[in-house]
Amino acid sequence: MKPPVMLYTEQTPNPESLKFVTNQMLYPRETADFKDNQKDLAAEWSPLATALFEMAYVKGVYICNNFVTITKEFNYEWADVMLELKNFIKKYLQDDGVVIKEGFQEVKAAMEAEQAAAEGQNYSEEDAAIVVKIKQLIDKYVRPAVEMDGGNIAFRDYKSGVVTVAMQGACSGCPSSSVTLKSGIEGMLKRMIPEVETVNAVAE
Repeated sequence: MKPPVMLYTEQTPNPESLKFVTNQMLYPRETADFKDNQKDLAAEWSPLATALFEMAYVKGVYICNNFVTITKEFNYEWADVMLELKNFIKKYLQDDGVVIKEGFQEVKAAMEAEQAAAEGQNYSEEDAAIVVKIKQLIDKYVRPAVEMDGGNIAFRDYKSGVVTVAMQGACSGCPSSSVTLKSGIEGMLKRMIPEVETVNAVAE
């Protein structure tokens, strides 16, 4: 017999985002971030995100490992919608609903590569070595910490000492993310990689 789905919520630093944690792996070792302007992408690849977007107050769905971070519209209160979301996710998983379809990670990687090409990311050999170090540090030190808060920070670009990262999940639009970015991530990268001068964030 299948074990029952256990689900609890965790606050995030972003008051508009709440983390719904389950006792099941939903999307192991990968991330899927859908905003309300990406409903077509969600419709193609994530039946769970699509179902959640049918609720008027859902603005963003971020899926990683064993949790879903939901970002709500600011004019709704968590007290009014949290139980409905909790019950919905629990039943969806109990009924073996599809979370993310196979092949999404490859499509996401291709989209990111296309975006990088469009933005003209052509690293010199020296810069390419720096980019490898930046990505390693983000993966090792930054990602596990922000994942605890229901979000993700992804590397996007490096040019002339400036690192650009994307804020995802609870980190996107979070009031404290700029502090985390400057005092935490920028400080660490500057200490570990002398070539880094500043870190900027883009919203996705």
